[in-house]
Amino acid sequence: MHINGKHYRSIWHDTNTDAACIFDQTLLPHELRVLELNSVGDVCHAIASMQVRGAPLIGACAAYGMYFALRSDPSPAHEESAAAQLVATRPTAINLRWAVERVRQAIAQCENKDKAAVALQEAMRICDEDAGTCSRIGDHGLELIHLMHEKKSGNVVNILTHCNAGWIATVDWGTALAPIYKAHLAGIPVHVWVDETRPRNQGALTAWELQQAGVPHTYIADNTGGHLMQHGLVDLCIVGTDRTTTQGDVCNKIGTYLKALAARDNSIPFYVALPTSTIDWTVRDGIREIPIEERDSFELTHVQGIHADTGSIGNVRVTPAHSRAANYAFDVTPARLVTGLITEHGVFEASPKGLQSIRQAMATPR
Repeated sequence: MHINGKHYRSIWHDTNTDAACIFDQTLLPHELRVLELNSVGDVCHAIASMQVRGAPLIGACAAYGMYFALRSDPSPAHEESAAAQLVATRPTAINLRWAVERVRQAIAQCENKDKAAVALQEAMRICDEDAGTCSRIGDHGLELIHLMHEKKSGNVVNILTHCNAGWIATVDWGTALAPIYKAHLAGIPVHVWVDETRPRNQGALTAWELQQAGVPHTYIADNTGGHLMQHGLVDLCIVGTDRTTTQGDVCNKIGTYLKALAARDNSIPFYVALPTSTIDWTVRDGIREIPIEERDSFELTHVQGIHADTGSIGNVRVTPAHSRAANYAFDVTPARLVTGLITEHGVFEASPKGLQSIRQAMATPR
C-alpha cells in the first residue's frame, strides 16, 4: 500500500546490506522508522516485542530469520536451534511455525553451502505469495461489500473491524482491510468503525492506514461496537485471525469474541478474512486446543502516546502502581458466530464442511 503516496511493502530485502527491512510498529502511528534486521536474534526480538505483528507478517519475518541463521551457520544443529527460537517467540499465530517449516522443507535436500541462498529465495517467495494472496482476499471480500452496497440502495456501507489486519500486518493489502481498500478503489462509499483495540491500541495502526488510503473512518473505544450495532450503524464486521481450526473457530486479538456476540445478537454479518496459511489443520476445538499468549502486564497498565506539548513518544501509567493486571493477547470466537471465512480461494462456511471445501480448493491448481 502507500505512505504519503509512495508504495511500500511491510517487509523487504535490502540487497545492499543483505538485511530485512521493516517498519517499527511499536512507534506507529506517531513515528515512521525503518529497522534493519540482520540476524535471527534481531528477528526474534522484532517478533516478540511486536515491532512486527500480524500473523502473515510474522511468518514472512520468521522466514528471513531462518535465512539469517543459515547464512551464519548452515549446520543442522544450528538450523534446529534457530527454528525453535523463532517458533517460541509468539505461541498463538500459526503462520510463524508454518513459515519456518516451509523454509526448512525448501532446504531439506540442500548441501550446507547452498542452504542460505535457497532459504533467502523461499523467504522472498513467501512474501510475494502473501501479497498476491491478500489481494485475492480483497477481491472476494469486495463482492460482499458490493452486495451490501446494493442492499442499501447505494448508501454508505459501515464496516466495523477489530485490531489491525491491514497491509502493515501482512506483506501487502492486508486481510480484513483488503476488501475495504478494494471497495474504496472501486468507488463504493465505505466508512470504517475502528476499534481502539486495547491494550496495544492496534486500532491506531488501522486508522493510520485508512488515513493514508483516504478511506473515511472513525476511531472508537472498544466497548462502543455493541451500541453502534443496536442503533443500526454497522452493516457488517470484518476481522482477521491468527489461527483458524478445522471446525471453523477463529483466534484473533482479545475482544473479538465480544464483537461476534454483539453482531449475532443484532443480526449483523460477522466475517473473518484469512490466508489459508493461517489454518491449523491439527487443531479442531479452538477454545480447548489453541494456546493463548499472555503478555507483559506493562502493555495493559501503561499506554504509549505522543506528548501534546513536546511531541515526544512516551508511556503513561493508567492504573494504581501495585494493581495486578492480566494481559491475555487473544480470544477464540466459536465457528457458530462466524458468518463466513474470506480466503484467497473464495468465501466459505465456518464449519467442518466449509474447511474441507477450503482444503479441496487449496489442492486445485489455479
